Amino acid sequence: MAGAGGGRGLSPSESAFLCEARVARLATSDREGRPHCIPVVFAWNGREALVPLDGKPKRVPVQRLRRVRNVLENPRAVLLVDVYDEDWSRLRWLMVECDAAVTPPDEASLALLREKYAQYERVPVEGLIRLAPTRVVGWQAGPL
Repeated sequence: MAGAGGGRGLSPSESAFLCEARVARLATSDREGRPHCIPVVFAWNGREALVPLDGKPKRVPVQRLRRVRNVLENPRAVLLVDVYDEDWSRLRWLMVECDAAVTPPDEASLALLREKYAQYERVPVEGLIRLAPTRVVGWQAGPL
């Protein structure tokens, strides 16, 4: 599977894979390079992945979450989306290296998140981590 880089957008297959995926892993690191990886939900708007910073109960305020602190210190991040199946001919993954930014939510992003996850009709979104792809690497076991 070809990767994206140098400003090239994702292939239609890669973009569709991101649109359909329900969960991913977000990897960030602090300024010293200490890694942090967590499962996240996200929406793909055709240009960037939108990871909500929502109002579900957390141990610390959203602004103090490690992923938020890391993005503010080091804007490089990775979004990893994968499919596992006992039938290994169905395996697939896509690793999207990104420039990340923390922003307030906007109406278009909220609508996209609500369309994908009904829970966001009730759960408030306090912010977003926006992930703009800089490089994409992927693999799949069989043909599309």
